[in-house]
Amino acid sequence: MSEGTYQRLWEASHVTLEEVLEKEPSVLEPVPSRERQSFQYRISVLYLYYLGLLRRFNLAYDQMVQPQKRRLLRRLLDGVAGRVLELKDELVRVDLCETHCLDRVLQDLKLTPADLEVPIPRYFQLEQTSAMKARQEMLADILSRLEPLVSQENLRVMSRTAALILVQSAERARQGRLRATFMREIRKEEERDRRIWENGQQKFSRDQGAIVIQKVWKGYLQRKRIEQDRRVEMEFIGMLPSPNQTARLNTLTQAFLGEESRRTRQVEKEEEFQEAMGKTHESLTETEGPDMKERMKDQIRQWFIECHALTGRFPDYPDEASGGSYLIFADKTPEQVRLELEAQAQESRKKDQEKNKEKEKERKEKKKKKGKEEKAKKPEVMFKVLPSKSIPVINAGHEEYTSMWKSRYDNKHPSQNFDSETLREEKRKQVEMEIRVQVDELMRQELKNLRLAVDREETRPLKSPKKKGGKKSGKKKKEKDLTPDRSVDSLFEELVVTGLIKKSALVTLNDYIGDCLYLGSTLTLANKMPMPSLFDIRQNMALYGVLRLGSHDIHTMAPLVRSILLVGPSGMGKKMLVQAVCTETGANLFDLSPDNLMGKYPGKNGTQLLVHIVFKVARVLQPSVIWIGNTEKTFYKKVPKEERKMDPKRIKKDLMRATRQLSPGDRVMLIGTTERPQLAEMKGLCRFYERILFIPRPDYASRYVLWKRMIENQGKGLQLTPSLDVSALARVSDGYTPSHILQSIQSVLTERRLLQLVKRPLAASEFVGHLARLDPVYREEEESLKEWFFKTPLGKKNMKFTKDHLEAEEARLAKEKKKKK
Repeated sequence: MSEGTYQRLWEASHVTLEEVLEKEPSVLEPVPSRERQSFQYRISVLYLYYLGLLRRFNLAYDQMVQPQKRRLLRRLLDGVAGRVLELKDELVRVDLCETHCLDRVLQDLKLTPADLEVPIPRYFQLEQTSAMKARQEMLADILSRLEPLVSQENLRVMSRTAALILVQSAERARQGRLRATFMREIRKEEERDRRIWENGQQKFSRDQGAIVIQKVWKGYLQRKRIEQDRRVEMEFIGMLPSPNQTARLNTLTQAFLGEESRRTRQVEKEEEFQEAMGKTHESLTETEGPDMKERMKDQIRQWFIECHALTGRFPDYPDEASGGSYLIFADKTPEQVRLELEAQAQESRKKDQEKNKEKEKERKEKKKKKGKEEKAKKPEVMFKVLPSKSIPVINAGHEEYTSMWKSRYDNKHPSQNFDSETLREEKRKQVEMEIRVQVDELMRQELKNLRLAVDREETRPLKSPKKKGGKKSGKKKKEKDLTPDRSVDSLFEELVVTGLIKKSALVTLNDYIGDCLYLGSTLTLANKMPMPSLFDIRQNMALYGVLRLGSHDIHTMAPLVRSILLVGPSGMGKKMLVQAVCTETGANLFDLSPDNLMGKYPGKNGTQLLVHIVFKVARVLQPSVIWIGNTEKTFYKKVPKEERKMDPKRIKKDLMRATRQLSPGDRVMLIGTTERPQLAEMKGLCRFYERILFIPRPDYASRYVLWKRMIENQGKGLQLTPSLDVSALARVSDGYTPSHILQSIQSVLTERRLLQLVKRPLAASEFVGHLARLDPVYREEEESLKEWFFKTPLGKKNMKFTKDHLEAEEARLAKEKKKKK
């Protein structure tokens, strides 16, 4: 696509953004609990709108070349992503579950299930390629050095008898090959002797010669026909690309090359812009800097004189935290400043008086209500959206677009160069801020000298506010560094050598196949809690894991989520999801599974050092994923006898303490996986993991997509024929996990079977036999996992709300029956 296409996409996105921002105030109004469904509907609409904006801004930022526009797009992209995460948090708070039934909203907005897909910004991987390559090279170098040691450890000592048998078998094989060669030569000599030669030439009649020529020519023609028929048949069944498909592939290839060339131009224009920024800054500092400095000094001196004339003394100079001389440069006279200060003092007095009156009223009301507590009604629960950190960023970006780029045409810069006028305005503000800091230091000293010379007064020290003894400060204590003399590279190497940092498999979130839940609203109306589909699990991992870890700005704006727990039967792809998060964000993978920690860093001090090193390296080399497989062992109710030597609970306290130290901006995510959460202590597990995602057995829609996509992938682009009943396979495989389906497909689609597809197409019966040999996830196992999930804090809230709703519905029906009677 051309530059004009992305420009029009940007403009259309801002039109939609303006409409969405107009709807934001309506959501901020508190809503009573009886209007819960309408409140949830409004948030869902906003959520889908922001998802669409995220998709558009992602495409525009990825392909737009002009550097100044890309900076604005980046802020808008991060702001919209942060708002998506905030609305997701609100949906969880309203729905009391991680699965949201948005099929009715999709229908009203005329959208498709594909619009529910969470787009992952492409710059997550593109902008971290150098850092990712450096880490991968470092990891590969360390692992290559460890391979000889591992091979020596795994070297098996062979006995004398086994060595003799090996030598004998090799010698017999050599003699067999030699004898076969001799026999082949003897047969060739015998064939030569059978022929009759005359004067060095073989004797042929005319008829025999004609037969030989015809045989060769007919064989050549037949081979050509067979090759052509085979090509036509392969194109018909989709094994070879047809001419139309070839043209389409050529178009896609050209589009891909166009995108790559545009990204190359982005780098070139960015380098030009960075060079121009440095030159513009230097020229403004040299030409306009001295005039700015003198003008600021004159304004501040005039302010000193006017304040002294009005109040009889020189004012206090604003400190750096409040903005310094920026407050003086506001369009206010000293008289206005004095009046504002007096008004603020009066308002504070009035507020104190009002607070005292309110306290007295509250005391009187409490005394009156003591005898009427039994009759008092409970206050109605109100739903209200929490304050947003992303909306100010989005508003600022939209205002900048409206004031600067909306009415500007690109005819002035058709080659997508930067705008020099806009650059000078931005740099002028930056130079002014730098000069202001220098002027503030000079004028503070000048104010001190004026007080000594005119008022004979020393500098008045600022009184620090007294700390109240009863309240604790919100700041966290800094963690003591146990490895102050060690470099991060040496700690990284140590963790790789000990096996705590592992190489993640290259798996994307799109490889986690599944379809969305189409009957969610129907189940909700029937007062049944819908179980999440594999599509919902993929979306939640994109929201909780990928979007937060991919960008520092998004992580700062979004609600803080430090840890995720994936609960589900074996074979549901929990580890695959962890690896997908690492692949999409370029994160390091730390393995703190109890089985992996056995025998490493023993003792209490060793455990503290282990957790400290892991979190120190994870913070420095952000983003990072700390995976705890079989996490129920870390939170065991009672450790089994056979695992007491392993001591799986030894890192529990240090791990919880280190996790609490993570703050917004620390792109470190802890992801736990378990298939037996019943063995863990419920309170400790739910306190540690902030989000718990339950992965049930795949439903029919997900199984259908799994069979279809996995067969196509395993067959390397194989097109399914009508002879293969995928719907029957999806019905038969109820209770089986994606791992079971993949195993059965791999056992059927061997290389030999793929070669036979031309003569014998695939049939569903071939997969059923292999699937029957595997043990499915029985309903009792899944029911026990569901019972455990309903005991989690979010599950309890959902069950209580459903129970209260049913009781209210029964009471309403009973009243209606009484009225009819």
